[in-house]
Amino acid sequence: MDKHSLFDRYQMKHISLKNRIVMAPMTRARSSQPGNIPTALMADYYQQRASAGLVITEATQISPQGQGYSWTPGIHSAEQIAGWRRVTQAVHHAGGIIFSQLWHVGRMSHARFHADGKPVAPSALPSEAKVWVVNEKGEGQMVDSTAPRALSHADIQQVIEDYRQAAINAVEAGFDGIEVHGGNGYLVDQFLRRTSNHRTDEYGGSLVNRIRFAQEVLASISDAIGSERTGIRLSPFITQRGMNDPQVIDAILALAAWCDKKGIAYIHLAEADWDDAPQVPLAFRKALRATFNGTLIVAGNYTKDKADKILHDDLADLVAFGRPFISNPDLTYRLKNHLPLEEINDPATLFGGSDKGYTDYPVYHSTDVRNRE
Repeated sequence: MDKHSLFDRYQMKHISLKNRIVMAPMTRARSSQPGNIPTALMADYYQQRASAGLVITEATQISPQGQGYSWTPGIHSAEQIAGWRRVTQAVHHAGGIIFSQLWHVGRMSHARFHADGKPVAPSALPSEAKVWVVNEKGEGQMVDSTAPRALSHADIQQVIEDYRQAAINAVEAGFDGIEVHGGNGYLVDQFLRRTSNHRTDEYGGSLVNRIRFAQEVLASISDAIGSERTGIRLSPFITQRGMNDPQVIDAILALAAWCDKKGIAYIHLAEADWDDAPQVPLAFRKALRATFNGTLIVAGNYTKDKADKILHDDLADLVAFGRPFISNPDLTYRLKNHLPLEEINDPATLFGGSDKGYTDYPVYHSTDVRNRE
């Protein structure tokens, strides 16, 4: 069989994946309160989708400071670790591989999540974005993010330590590895871009300085749990949230070259996925492929045909699917057998709520998709 088939096995460092399909990280805001603790319902949700070669969890805050949205899970308390252990055990029982996406939102946050009312960022610059916050009635709504304060040098060292500890916690919880969320306008991305990083110390200004924070985060994690268990998600072509910086492409390619030397397991390229979004230039894809010899994952409105093409062209090794996995827990089976896909039936259930719109989507004419893999 063609080695570029979406359904072929793939060897990622020491981890053998049963296919080249990735369940993309998607915020669903179902953690229990108080404490942002993963639940049994979340374990069911991820287990249902364990037919993907690799499951990447929803973004998970590394510390209380790293939170920007209501009801998102953390991985910094004993209760959270125990909750995630139930999730990883469920996925492993179903024959899956699961990575935790580690998250610090930086300035993409709200005053209510911070004792001093101030999110943190490389520089004290607003994000021009909204975050999902639950009001006193328990209803979620999008509200303007709060202007941040600039991180001190000591603050930065603490955040790096928080990333390291979160990675150790993830391994304790049974995860097979972690992915640093370095895209979409969150903290790592904020350091990479001149539009959000106006620092004049060793973490700002030059390209070398702007990639330093990402390097130190990845180094601290990979030294703690192994580079073969460490990946990063990057989103070079997003322009919203006050992040439009054409020079970020050079920064990302420089960071990719460093990741290659460090032996980082993968780079996950989050492509802009709205209807009129800029296309990822072929020249960039080729430059990234030439720069980074590890695994490349792509995500962003991929269909089976688009996935087949990018694998055939050797511009990616794995393809991540997001929203189709929400309404099709057996997405792998459906893609493999050319079956119709279910649509999301109620957008109001995407963030927060119960099992409705979460674990109640049916598999295709079966109650146990695991028997058909």
